[in-house]
Amino acid sequence: MNQVLVVDDEAAMRTALAASFARNGWRVETAAGTTEAMAKFRRGQHPLVVTDIRMPDGDGFAVMREVRAMAPQTAVILLTAFGSVPDAVAAMKGGACDYLVKPVAFEELERAAHRILERAQALEPDRTQLIGHSPALLRALERARQVAGTDADILIQAESGTGKELLARMVHRLSPRRDRPFVAVNCAAFPETLLESELFGHTKGAFTGALAAKAGKFEVAHGGTLLLDEVGEMPLALQPKLLRALQEREFDRLGDTRTVKVDIRVIATTNRPLGAMMSEGQFRADLYYRLNVIPLSLPPLRERLDDIPELAEHFARTYAPAGASPKLRPEFLACLEQHSWPGNVRELANLMRRAVALSPGEIGTEVLEPSEIEATASGGERLRPGLSLESMERRLLEVTLDATGGNRSRAAEMLGVSLRTVRNKIRDYGLPARSSYVHD
Repeated sequence: MNQVLVVDDEAAMRTALAASFARNGWRVETAAGTTEAMAKFRRGQHPLVVTDIRMPDGDGFAVMREVRAMAPQTAVILLTAFGSVPDAVAAMKGGACDYLVKPVAFEELERAAHRILERAQALEPDRTQLIGHSPALLRALERARQVAGTDADILIQAESGTGKELLARMVHRLSPRRDRPFVAVNCAAFPETLLESELFGHTKGAFTGALAAKAGKFEVAHGGTLLLDEVGEMPLALQPKLLRALQEREFDRLGDTRTVKVDIRVIATTNRPLGAMMSEGQFRADLYYRLNVIPLSLPPLRERLDDIPELAEHFARTYAPAGASPKLRPEFLACLEQHSWPGNVRELANLMRRAVALSPGEIGTEVLEPSEIEATASGGERLRPGLSLESMERRLLEVTLDATGGNRSRAAEMLGVSLRTVRNKIRDYGLPARSSYVHD
């Protein structure tokens, strides 16, 4: 589901745009001015911002500049009732993706929004893989972009299933080596003798079964990027040869005395704590420091729970039969957001593959195992550092409406607020259209 932040000081315009986006399946947040807009953007960092230009506490140009500085991949559409050529030029020079003059038909605005987001995905294919807009993920991606243009070696340390190889491929695509090979080798997939041959190659007859000469991954990656996946699994006895190859960018094939020189960039990944392994003598300190020139990491899924709806919908579309468009029910998403996700994004992907297979139309909690809904039954929303009050309020409203069967009046009583407040919150948070709920 696409997310949008609508910024306009006119309440009627803000409400109309939010309602139109929500009716068309968008998740919507609104702000009445620049200060409120930036506070909400810092918490959520939406892929699209639609903002008015003239506002009492600032202007849309200021919003645009700050948004683009914090998250360059975010699309910005400027709206104004005072269209002029100088404004349009200033908007485009400042980084706006489009500039529309009020009154604007919502169909025109949504077409522009979809066109911009599709163009952004085409220009940044890595964003279609590393999905999400949580601050923790965006910080990791921005750091990767900053170092992609260098030739310095990189060490990515993160838990299994977080997308370490995707991040490595993103760095390669954004680097000057993008048109040269990207070669990956899993250091955990080979025994010591075969791993040495896999990395550095061998001559014919170098060992039993070496019936022909073979180039290793270092040689194949010449000019490009070499990914050493799960480098923490590399046997200790092989680490000195790897260290020499990294330091000198040269090595000897097994069974050969001739030195092979290569021009490569090395990215290593690991899900193991190399610092602790180094202290215990399981990983060479000099190799660790040689690999760890630029450290990168990716947050585990439990630290970016706000990305779960977007990830779940992406995987649902990915695994759905051709032409199908699965709908994810609120209580199903609530369970996902309360799970601890020890297997991270890979676990979520596998769960969604199962969910789509069992219920390709509308996906609810019936596709989950008892252990996967246990947290919902016993605890509600998990408190964690950085969880916004708005996220808590939204979840509380969703679970209360679920508990009352969508009865807004009953939900208002349970929450101790007015029916009007419940209606407004349903609208503000972009929850399903009002016709989905009832009141007595």
